[in-house]
Amino acid sequence: MSRVSIQTADFDLSAEVAALRAGDGGVGAVTSFVGTVRDRNSGMAGAVSAMELEHYPGMTERAIEAMIAAAFKRFDLRGARVIHRVGLLQPQDQIVLVAVSSAHRGESFQGCEFLMDYLKTQAPFWKKESTPEGSRWVDARVADDQALARWGLPALASGPNGA
Repeated sequence: MSRVSIQTADFDLSAEVAALRAGDGGVGAVTSFVGTVRDRNSGMAGAVSAMELEHYPGMTERAIEAMIAAAFKRFDLRGARVIHRVGLLQPQDQIVLVAVSSAHRGESFQGCEFLMDYLKTQAPFWKKESTPEGSRWVDARVADDQALARWGLPALASGPNGA
């Protein structure tokens, strides 16, 4: 199983976690994050009717593999899996999965959070929201850059709009 999948199809959290743990008796912890499409942005309930995600095939997978390699250097991880959906998504659809395994929970929590913070700011994805006023590209948030900075990593000067 590849560590990175960029796909239009939905994913099954249980199946992904089972595959991450399969055959590794040293796994003592699995931490996962599942992000979903919200029906709001900037506090405007019901304002987002759909979200479209674009990426650069090949480049995106390589960037996420590099993120995973960085996580393995920082934390004592046994496995990692990142799935990111692209295409047209609706509110409440699953959009991203980050799952990591380790021998102990602390490394697992940190590895998962590190990967999500890195993914949110550094992965080459672009998001466009559909609203009653029309479509708009989503800008990266300062809070996402701040989350990355706490790991000692700089944000991109003009990067993607966040995952």
